Amino acid sequence: MTIQELMERAGIKETTLAIAWMKDAFHLIQSNAKEHTKVQKINIIDGIRKYPFPADMISLKSISVKDTTDSKYKKIRRLVGEPTVTEDTDPE
Repeated sequence: MTIQELMERAGIKETTLAIAWMKDAFHLIQSNAKEHTKVQKINIIDGIRKYPFPADMISLKSISVKDTTDSKYKKIRRLVGEPTVTEDTDPE
């Protein structure tokens, strides 16, 4: 289907506006597509804060940590700065 056919069906007279809408639609479709999604597992080491990521990685969707008490993965939120660490001397 050509741009002119789309314009006739939509009732649009301005070519630049129709092209802009189509480009926006293509970008929206591309940004919502889930292509090349991989899952990678890394063991957590006590005292290590930074871990390597694959060189071909573009974005990070989420990070989950396996809870040993109930054997389920739980998502953790992103830390912007250093975490605040306090020692809990009273367990109650």
